[in-house]
Amino acid sequence: MDQVGIAAKEKTDCVWKSPWGAPNKMTSPCSLADVMSEQLAKQLQLDEENLGFSSNVDVNEPLITGDNIDTASDLMLAKMMQMEFDREFDTQLRREEKKLNGESKVSVSFENYRMVHPYDDSDSSEDEVDWQDTCHDPYRPDKPTTTPKKGFVGKGKNITTKHDEVVCGRKNTARMENFAPEVQVGDGVGMDLQLSNQVFNALKQHCYSEQRRSARLHEKKEHSTAEQAVDPKTRLLMYKMVNAGTLESINGCFSTGKESVVFHAKGGSIDDQAVPEECAIKVFKTTLNEFKNRDKYIKDDYRFKDRFSKLNPRKIIRMWAEKEMHNLARMQKAGIPCPEVVILKKHILVMSFIGEKQVPAPKLKEIKLSSEDMKQAYYQVLHMMQQLYQECNLVHADLSEYNMLWHDGKVWLIDVSQSVEPTHPHGLEFLFRDCRNVSSFFQKVGVSEAMNEHELFNAVSGLNITADNEGEFIAQIEGLEKMNEDHVQKRGKKAPSYHSDDWGPPMTNSG
Repeated sequence: MDQVGIAAKEKTDCVWKSPWGAPNKMTSPCSLADVMSEQLAKQLQLDEENLGFSSNVDVNEPLITGDNIDTASDLMLAKMMQMEFDREFDTQLRREEKKLNGESKVSVSFENYRMVHPYDDSDSSEDEVDWQDTCHDPYRPDKPTTTPKKGFVGKGKNITTKHDEVVCGRKNTARMENFAPEVQVGDGVGMDLQLSNQVFNALKQHCYSEQRRSARLHEKKEHSTAEQAVDPKTRLLMYKMVNAGTLESINGCFSTGKESVVFHAKGGSIDDQAVPEECAIKVFKTTLNEFKNRDKYIKDDYRFKDRFSKLNPRKIIRMWAEKEMHNLARMQKAGIPCPEVVILKKHILVMSFIGEKQVPAPKLKEIKLSSEDMKQAYYQVLHMMQQLYQECNLVHADLSEYNMLWHDGKVWLIDVSQSVEPTHPHGLEFLFRDCRNVSSFFQKVGVSEAMNEHELFNAVSGLNITADNEGEFIAQIEGLEKMNEDHVQKRGKKAPSYHSDDWGPPMTNSG
């Protein structure tokens, strides 16, 4: 036998050794006639069926992905190993994606970097991508398509222009999503809601108006002083007073009114001069609503007439605080019991505290006095009204039992920011109103010596007005005010400076 035959025989009889398993023995080649034989074809078909549905399984043979998988081919084995590697890579990628996103509402997806598509990956169901996390929502209706530049779509009878009622209605519904977030527009697109241009424009204008109103309210809240609270600028001024040593500390609010808020504070020192141990900080509210009807007290006051400007209302508030400071200085110079002025910073006035141990003195309206004390209080109030008019050249203009405190056995006057001079065009009217309030209160509490408002007015002003009824009495007062106004205009009187030499007699006494 030659060498080729021997080699062929050895190749036929040998058994190939493979690390992946024991392959089937090599079958001997057959002739072409045998291949074309029908009997041989049936036999091969039976052999394949028996091989595919064989029940003899070796339990000791290692399985990779499934049962009865032929691992004899290197290509099949490589594909299986690549699939396992891809699955492990996707699992690790999913962990990194979950760690990166955390609890954030905005997530980052590594979908494009995965090897296996999510619907092919059935190992983990909890990490599958939900349709709500994708960009496309299958349950969300599509927005209306835009009209092309030519302005119409379709042909002939089916032509539809951009002015079509249905098309415009759907577009207006879609535009509502551009409204502010606080406007609840609902799912109009899903309901196929069709808004007319008139309705859409009305809703749009209403949303813009609400936004502007909300901005104004926010700005007003930031720049205004509310009850028992201060705005940032006022708070900064108060902190500066504490840092400068003028005040040691600022305590809570003990009084609120239409125009101001009053806080209690502990005094410090100013330029090595001691400040009263207890102080009252009067913060005038920076809201302009409280002063709309109060400008008559300052615009016709000759001391502030040249400085009054209705075009800059915020300056009026500072002038209001300055006016109270000067009025208190006049009263203190005349010896009238009133708070002592410490310092004025813009719309913040620091005064001495009327009371003890952070407890404010009671108002004359709140305290119950004996008949003798109430009688003494009446005579003291009468004397203070005369001093205020004749020596200080002032009219309180808001005198009542609510603006008089009882402390240390005597009456103290407070709240003189609205006080005016008798030469004010309505000064005598304000004085008559004060006399009416004082007379009514003391007569009500049982002071028999209390005079009526007409007698009290003549006693305080030094005038001698007689009338049968109140109407005639007020008419004569208005006549005197007119004479005073004409007299002042002829003399060309301007706003005087704040010196004690300027406290002359009221103009009504000279004619």
